[in-house]
Amino acid sequence: MSKIHASAIIHDGAELASDVEIGPFCVIGEHVSIGAGTRLEAHVVVDGHTQIGKNNRIYSFSSIGCAPQDKKYAGEPTRLVIGDGNTIFQNVTISTGTAQDDGVTMIGDDNWIMAYVHIAHDCKIGSHTIFANNTTLAGHVHIGDWVILGGFTTVHQFCKIAPHAMTAFTAAVAQDVPPFVMAAGNRAVPNGINSEGLKRRGFSSEQITHIKRAYKMLYRQGLPFAEAKAAIETQVTEQPELQAFLDFFAQSTRGIIR
Repeated sequence: MSKIHASAIIHDGAELASDVEIGPFCVIGEHVSIGAGTRLEAHVVVDGHTQIGKNNRIYSFSSIGCAPQDKKYAGEPTRLVIGDGNTIFQNVTISTGTAQDDGVTMIGDDNWIMAYVHIAHDCKIGSHTIFANNTTLAGHVHIGDWVILGGFTTVHQFCKIAPHAMTAFTAAVAQDVPPFVMAAGNRAVPNGINSEGLKRRGFSSEQITHIKRAYKMLYRQGLPFAEAKAAIETQVTEQPELQAFLDFFAQSTRGIIR
C-alpha cells in the first residue's frame, strides 16, 4: 500500500505505484509517474512530464522535473526520465529537456546525487555516478557511467565526461574529459588517471598500466593530438581497454581537455 502523507498534494493525473511513499508537504504534478519502491521525503516537488523508476529515494526540498532555465523554453511538453535505484539528496534541482535538443533529460540507475546539485536541461547521465555537493551541470552535458564529480565542480554546456573519469574539488570543466582521466583546476586540465577507481571496478593491474601509458602518449610526451591518437590506435588490438579512448575521441564535440 502507498504511504502518502495527508499534507501531500498529488494531481489526479499522476501515476504512482502501489507502494510509493510520499512524505509531508510534497507536490506531485499531473504528468508524473513514479515506480515501485520509490520514496520521497518531506517537501519534494515533482513536476513536468517526469518519469521516475523503481527504488529511488529523493530527499527534502528537491525540485525534480522543473522547467528548463532557458529563455527559449516556451512550455513545450519536454521530459525528464530517471531510472532505478538513485539517491537524490536535499535541494537538488533537475530540469526537463528543451525542444532545441531531443527534449529529454535522462538519468540512469544507481546514481548518488548529493545536496545542492543542479542538472540542467537535456543532460544525459549514465549509471553508477557520484556527484558531490554543489556540482552544477549546464545544459546538454553528457556524463558517462562510473564518473565521479568532486564538490563544486562546474561543467560547461555541451561538454562530455567519459566513463570512469573523475574531477577534483572546484574543477571548472570547459572541454570534454576522456575516459579514465582525472581533471582538476579552473579551467580543468588533465591530472593523471583515476587508478583507484579502476581498481575498485575490477580493472587488472595490467589494464591500468596500459591506460597509464596511453595517458602519457596523450598528455606527457608532447605529441600533437593526431599523433597521440594514432599511437593509441596501434595498440588497441592487444590492449582492447584503450578502445574507450578512440570511441570517445570520435564523439567529442568541444575538444578534449589539454
